[in-house]
Amino acid sequence: MQKQNRLYIKNMVCPRCIKVVQEELEKLGVIILSITLGEVETEQPKEELPLQQISEMLKNNGFELIEDSNAKIIEQIKKEIISAIQQYEEIDLDKINFSKFLRDKLVKDYHYLSSLFSKTEGITIEHYVILQKTEKAKELLKYGEFTLSEIAYQLGYSSVQHLSRQFKNVTGMTASQFKSDQNNLRKTIDSIGN
Repeated sequence: MQKQNRLYIKNMVCPRCIKVVQEELEKLGVIILSITLGEVETEQPKEELPLQQISEMLKNNGFELIEDSNAKIIEQIKKEIISAIQQYEEIDLDKINFSKFLRDKLVKDYHYLSSLFSKTEGITIEHYVILQKTEKAKELLKYGEFTLSEIAYQLGYSSVQHLSRQFKNVTGMTASQFKSDQNNLRKTIDSIGN
């Protein structure tokens, strides 16, 4: 049974998002028990919260309160994928089977998750993972701390060629071209797949 003191929030994708949402909810008198990407557990039951004010505050900060159960599942899928890829240094990405990973995290059949995600987002979960990894590769390339070979290894690719092929398919340029292009723009995490 779903807890009635949880809020599900779309577009929370980084630690700064958590900080903003926490500060803004506290200004509205919400007592937060825990907060993670896309989810806030409150001391007050949901029906006692100023939901209209919360919804407006979230919208003003680029977030959205999620009420639809399918939308909550989609956000949970995105949250788990983003979190795993952002934690590439602690998680061995080459050992992650995302279908098993998501099935275990969401405790739902992967086929159901996959078809819901594809129907709602217009892309497969696998493609979403590739898009997220590509954005992380862009970030790491821009910092210049790692070689493409090191980046491929850290992001769980079987080879540099595999990363290079996916990078070019997604961005339309090679990793070298991207690195040397001073005008290239990274996407915000929440806009990937849109």
